[in-house]
Amino acid sequence: MTNVDVHQHLWSPSLVAALRSRREPPFLDGWTLFLDGEPPYEVPPADHDVARRTDLAAADGLGRALVSLSSPIGVEWLPAAEARPLLDAYHEGAAELPEPFGAWAAACVRDVDADTTAKVLDRGFAGLQLPANALADATGYERCAPLLDLLEERGLPLFVHPGPAAGEPRGPGWWPAMVPYVQQMHAAWFAFRAFGRPRRPRLRVCFALLAGLAPLHGERFAARGDGGTEADPGVFAETSSYGPRAVEAVVRALGVEAVVQGSDRPYAEPPRHPGFGLGGAAAYAFRIANPRRLLTGKD
Repeated sequence: MTNVDVHQHLWSPSLVAALRSRREPPFLDGWTLFLDGEPPYEVPPADHDVARRTDLAAADGLGRALVSLSSPIGVEWLPAAEARPLLDAYHEGAAELPEPFGAWAAACVRDVDADTTAKVLDRGFAGLQLPANALADATGYERCAPLLDLLEERGLPLFVHPGPAAGEPRGPGWWPAMVPYVQQMHAAWFAFRAFGRPRRPRLRVCFALLAGLAPLHGERFAARGDGGTEADPGVFAETSSYGPRAVEAVVRALGVEAVVQGSDRPYAEPPRHPGFGLGGAAAYAFRIANPRRLLTGKD
């Protein structure tokens, strides 16, 4: 039995070097990150120290921790010629991380290249992460169709993560995390229902940050949508940045089988109580049974 965290971020030296080689967003100047749509962010170097993070994973009791490219940086939305060096650096560094780390692959969504993504997945990545704002409507699903077809053919999962925050960085520092990221996840949740699941009945998908709490709108959806309220066994929501109240509400909406543990470390901490106050059976589901079904399709 292996405890799994499906959502962490850990920048390898190769990715850091690639970001520092740029002079336009996204780029690093020393440890200051510059993005379009967000204020400059001072990255604590210790957050991406591999030895320290390995120790933290051991202290958390993890048998596997999946890292992903930070989609709000915007790498996936760059033109292919700009995205490729950053994606290559990310994949190179992620593939070299020690146990217990694994990783989600990443892909350019502006210029989709399923053949390149297939070769990346051949290296043993757990599945593919895509930014939520690339899967927010029918057009997005048409653009990303070759990537989603690839996942379904291989029986690998999709991880939907917030993408870049749009607009000017005029608000407080917490604004992107609380407004654009949550809105993106909310839209992506219902876009999958409308445009994803009908075409791909076998695709397993996990939504970051409890899908922006979109599952809690199930009653409104039943009244205004297609009336369907049945649980989808191939859809999961991970817990990052949320606590017992939100997790319990999502469990009530989707069932305990739909929730998986994700911490978003280093931007948030794992929960003190893995079952979020719902008991040992919930902790087992969130950390072991459900991640296993998400990643392998097997009970």
